[in-house]
Amino acid sequence: MEPSSQVIVALDCDNRATADAVVEQLGGECRFYKVGLELLTAAGPEIIKDLVAQGKEVFLDLKLFEIPNSAAGAVRAAGALGVSMVTVHGMGGSNIMSAAVDAARDFPGLRILALTVVTSMTEADLADIGVDDTVDEQVLRLARLAQKAGCHGVTASPQDVAALRRTLGPDALIVTPGIALPGESSAEHARPGTPRAAFTAGASHVVVGRTVTRAADPAAAFRLVQATP
Repeated sequence: MEPSSQVIVALDCDNRATADAVVEQLGGECRFYKVGLELLTAAGPEIIKDLVAQGKEVFLDLKLFEIPNSAAGAVRAAGALGVSMVTVHGMGGSNIMSAAVDAARDFPGLRILALTVVTSMTEADLADIGVDDTVDEQVLRLARLAQKAGCHGVTASPQDVAALRRTLGPDALIVTPGIALPGESSAEHARPGTPRAAFTAGASHVVVGRTVTRAADPAAAFRLVQATP
């Protein structure tokens, strides 16, 4: 895997102009971008088409938690846009994940990732929804379920990576949001980590947001993140 494709920049923007400015500032430095629900809702699928047309890869972070037929339809729509990765919610269970994997088969470049436990959640949050296990236990349970359903990998916090790599083996994708450089605020992430720690533990990709997008020099910040493995 090329190092230039292992760092994904999150375009967590509320408008197209801001996202376009980030992409322009990064130029050829960054090959992979995350588009989430905020930007997709604000700017529509055209931004994905344009990124793909520029030769960029797109991680479409939908966190699908729907009936299997609807999840499959969304995956097919993502594949038609040229997306490289799309997320489904592991808590949706095997049927949703299997439907997403089946739908992705028509698009050889599309990978299905299962969200395990979002990086903002703690054990108290899990208890609120009736999950008595620890975060670590829930992450591994959902990861095993995702692997059995045929998912290509998972998204999880940097702190989960080592256990996930041991559980899922060498070939699974492990994509880690909640990334910040040493000394930076972890913002809303309850279980953050640095790029170096995530890659050392076995992450295949890291997702960085404001570390790069709000930097005075986004390209320099991106290179700093990229240099940490």
